Amino acid sequence: MPLLDLDARWRRFNDPDRACPCCGQTFAGIFDLGFEHPEDWPHPPAEGTEVAVGADRLNADLCRLGERRFLRGVLMLPVRGADDALAYGLWAEVAHEDFYRYLDAALDEGPAFAGARGHLANPVPGLETAPVACDLVPGDAGERPQLVASEGALVAAQTDGISFDTLLDLYEAAGHDLRPHLAAD
Repeated sequence: MPLLDLDARWRRFNDPDRACPCCGQTFAGIFDLGFEHPEDWPHPPAEGTEVAVGADRLNADLCRLGERRFLRGVLMLPVRGADDALAYGLWAEVAHEDFYRYLDAALDEGPAFAGARGHLANPVPGLETAPVACDLVPGDAGERPQLVASEGALVAAQTDGISFDTLLDLYEAAGHDLRPHLAAD
């Protein structure tokens, strides 16, 4: 039995049949987090599938902000002792050439996306607040690229995994304070 299974909070977090005694909320394990746009996006959020303000454009996967270009990817943070990982949807600022290579591949107008270098364009509250250099690694067809940090605390988090308490800290920083709901039956 993995040590994590001995943590009553972990068991409550993964029991979809358990309702929180204070509010009735249920949990079924690790859920994804993400940002709808890069941190520097100055316009209102999307009400449809795309936002267009002047020359600036934003959809679920691509962003053009002035002369800057961004791609949305997924930063995977394995949880030590668990079979699952936190998938964090973040944006990465990339070079124009890489942005358009990704777009051409997505539209089947060019070769498959071979990956790129970039910088995370969203903070990861609790782990990183400064822009972090990263690699965008192509996923399977139709999947967003994987974001692999190449500096800072995220390297260790992706390589060694995060603790359950760090996972709860990340959820809390994203506005989901789960600890009171996992404290007792």
